[in-house]
Amino acid sequence: MSDVTITALLIVALFALLGSGVWIGLTLAGVAWIGMQLFSSRPAGDAMAITVWGSASSWTLTALPLFIWMGEILFRTKLSESMFRGLAPWVNRLPGRLLHTNVIGCAIFAAVSGSSAATCATIGKMTLPELGKRGYPEDITIGSLAGAGTLGLLIPPSIIMIVYGVSADVSIARLFVAGIFPGIVLAALFSGYLAIWSALNRDRVPAPDRLMSIAEKLYESRHLIPVMLLIIAVLGSIYAGVATATEAAAVGVVGSLLISGLQRSLNWRTFRDSLMGATRLYCMIALILSGAAFLTLSMGYIGLPRHLAEFVTSLGLSPFLLIVALAVFYVILGCFLDGISMVVLTMGVILPTVTAAKIDLIWFGIFIVVVVEMAQITPPVGFNLFVLQGMTGKEITWIAKVTFPFFLLMCVMVLLLWWFPQLATWLPSKM
Repeated sequence: MSDVTITALLIVALFALLGSGVWIGLTLAGVAWIGMQLFSSRPAGDAMAITVWGSASSWTLTALPLFIWMGEILFRTKLSESMFRGLAPWVNRLPGRLLHTNVIGCAIFAAVSGSSAATCATIGKMTLPELGKRGYPEDITIGSLAGAGTLGLLIPPSIIMIVYGVSADVSIARLFVAGIFPGIVLAALFSGYLAIWSALNRDRVPAPDRLMSIAEKLYESRHLIPVMLLIIAVLGSIYAGVATATEAAAVGVVGSLLISGLQRSLNWRTFRDSLMGATRLYCMIALILSGAAFLTLSMGYIGLPRHLAEFVTSLGLSPFLLIVALAVFYVILGCFLDGISMVVLTMGVILPTVTAAKIDLIWFGIFIVVVVEMAQITPPVGFNLFVLQGMTGKEITWIAKVTFPFFLLMCVMVLLLWWFPQLATWLPSKM
């Protein structure tokens, strides 16, 4: 049987299982079992047991549930309210005024969360009522929040970076460092767009709040101290070389519990809810990763990644055209799968091609994160769109429409990464 026929059969089996409502992790494992049982000589059961155990017991993956738990704890604190009070006085005179609290708030919370959906929900809980009360237009308020919420994936620590690092066998600490400059640049693009929008729509931007003196602004900034200390503790310990990503995640959990306790939002109910929320999310991710690891092994035995790499190489695509093709591929895939599933499902097939094209895997990791961010705001399976639909009651198509300018800005970010790869590679090269 030809490789094309085998590939077609496995793709049909994959989408048939997904369409029938089977969990993604079980779907991946099921397709892998079918492929290995029918098209290779190795016993599928033995291979599945060894691969699933090896994937689930990875020490590197330990950072993932800890970062998820940290984000769940902070989601239930008063941190978002404090951040708004600390940020608002400083952006009151900028073009766009308090709209910038969406971008800056998401950028700051992203540095302690690691999740796009958690960032979007937490900052939305803070800014949507406040901006609505002050008369800011719903379209730009919700659109900027959906776009800026994706910074939760790019600014470290990032759950998707951990998943990519495990899948591609690259340093998670170097990936975290690589995300700093691109995250800052993307946040600046979002804020720049808000400034231009406000200049073109002056009549839609409310008058500024009461002006404060520098002393008053500095006094209000005291509300930012807890989150800044947590960022320094988590990321500083990694960059200083005193802690691994897993150890830094443990520091983050302890720090978030301390913040929650000091803000008097830590009680048995919030502790239990945060722990159960993190457990449920991590179990889903671990199942997907285990299924994907088995699928990668199965594809390797069948030989599909090697044949696909040879096929793509035979097309003679330049590295730039390869990146463009992959960007389009991931955006389309993001219409049907969540970001983690996209990464773990495709890495086994894509990485040989990327390696053959001599593309740096750290740079490629940041590229993957940006295109996964784009998928977070594309219907029908855009997680940020779901979050905002639940918070606002708006139609998901309307939210996608008002978010589209920020999707285009992410396309610009992909081009900037290509033209200036040092944005992602310079800091890791110094480690």
